[in-house]
Amino acid sequence: MHDIARLSRGPRRDVGVSFEFFPPKTAEMETALWEAIERLAPLQPNFVSVTYGAGGSTRERTHATVARIVRETNIRPAAHLTCVAASRGEIDDVVRAYWDAGVRHIVALRGDPSGGLGSAYQAHPGGYATSTDLVRAIRGIGDFEVSVSAYPERHPESASFEQDIDALKAKIDAGATRAITQFFFENDLYFRYLDRVRKAGVTIPIVPGIVAVQNFKQTAGFAKKTGASVPQWLADRFEGLEDDPATRRLIAAAVAAEQALDLMDRGVTDFHFYTMNRADLVYATCHLLGVRAKAAAQA
Repeated sequence: MHDIARLSRGPRRDVGVSFEFFPPKTAEMETALWEAIERLAPLQPNFVSVTYGAGGSTRERTHATVARIVRETNIRPAAHLTCVAASRGEIDDVVRAYWDAGVRHIVALRGDPSGGLGSAYQAHPGGYATSTDLVRAIRGIGDFEVSVSAYPERHPESASFEQDIDALKAKIDAGATRAITQFFFENDLYFRYLDRVRKAGVTIPIVPGIVAVQNFKQTAGFAKKTGASVPQWLADRFEGLEDDPATRRLIAAAVAAEQALDLMDRGVTDFHFYTMNRADLVYATCHLLGVRAKAAAQA
């Protein structure tokens, strides 16, 4: 339990944060996205990432969002890129376009199957088969920083933790410089995973991914598809609040704050937030971590 003094600490210089957004589908969603970016930019994140839809479905929108971040802000963007439904030449062209736009950081992922989560993955016949292949190609094109995914509860397609860690090590050997985890709610899962990968010789940063639960049912559904567990205590906290959005937001803020503060108490200094293109809960959690607004990051 964190006391009042613990929750009200001043700014900390040694805590780093990053934020993930997804490209907007409509004008209204674009307005909401840029409101979130403008709200979070003064926290001077290490970077902000922009996701890439299944099958490359948001390729143009992802590129447009990242390019606008480069043009209009001082934030360092990281563009997501997947292997799905594209040839090697098409993917290489995307990577070169990012380089030309001033992007120097890519989040390299195999990507979800074209048929959606839960369906069998099939590599494009002329494409990169794995995220390891993609990382190697990106590093061959330019001196990019490359982040990859990590799974505290094991990737749903991995037969064992050993296989999962071997896959992570292969991505590192190909040039990955950072791993960002799938979201989780029990911090012990992250620290057990960290122990495993460190014992296996992995030395790159393993940044915990944190989601502020805007919609419990939606988050639980996504967690089920990605192999992340949802503890009963979390379900209990949101029980009966389906028609009470104000209280849901308060509970969500408390859950995210408790998790982040516990991680920090146990030595974590970098946090990656899955924002769902909304800033308030993430901003509040960062404030509790001692990450405070500085000079506006807007150019």
